[in-house]
Amino acid sequence: MARINLLPWRDQLRKQQQQEFLAAILASMGFACLIMIFVHVHYSDTIEYQNQRNLFLTERIAELDKQIEEIKALESKKNRLISKMEVIEQLQISRPEIVHFFVEMAKSVPEGVQLHEIAQADRSIQVKGEAQSNARVSSYMNNVEASPWLEGPELTVIESRAETKEKTVASERVNRFDLKLRQTDQQAKEKEQKTNKGNAKKG
Repeated sequence: MARINLLPWRDQLRKQQQQEFLAAILASMGFACLIMIFVHVHYSDTIEYQNQRNLFLTERIAELDKQIEEIKALESKKNRLISKMEVIEQLQISRPEIVHFFVEMAKSVPEGVQLHEIAQADRSIQVKGEAQSNARVSSYMNNVEASPWLEGPELTVIESRAETKEKTVASERVNRFDLKLRQTDQQAKEKEQKTNKGNAKKG
């Protein structure tokens, strides 16, 4: 019977299998490297794209902030101009009121009354003066009450004292008084009258 030696064939098969195994491992590693490279490139591109978007958004936000600051500055300027216009309008409105005020103050003073001091804060007026009698003070208050430009006379102080005249030894009694009153707000009156007329028409 003939004998066949299979060892060389088995060695050759084993070497072939090892080579195929190494080739498979190398192919798997190469494929894994390719996947890793692809993932890295993909994420790098995504990060770069997001960074560009963030930069764009940051620039746009900076522009909007600048525009907002400009708008705020314009609003502030507008408010200042409106305030100045209101002051000018108020001065124009109050100009005839001042004239009427001085005219009415002069007209309301009766004979026998002298005014020594007039102080005004807004529409409140403080008057200090002297009168020959209490009746003269009452007459002055009635004149104030009757004036369309003055209202609410309120006597705060009245005192009597003797006053000596220069050329005579005799003295006469004078009544020193302090009086509070108000300057009438004609604008408010006109608005109230218009409102009353409107309500009357509706009624």
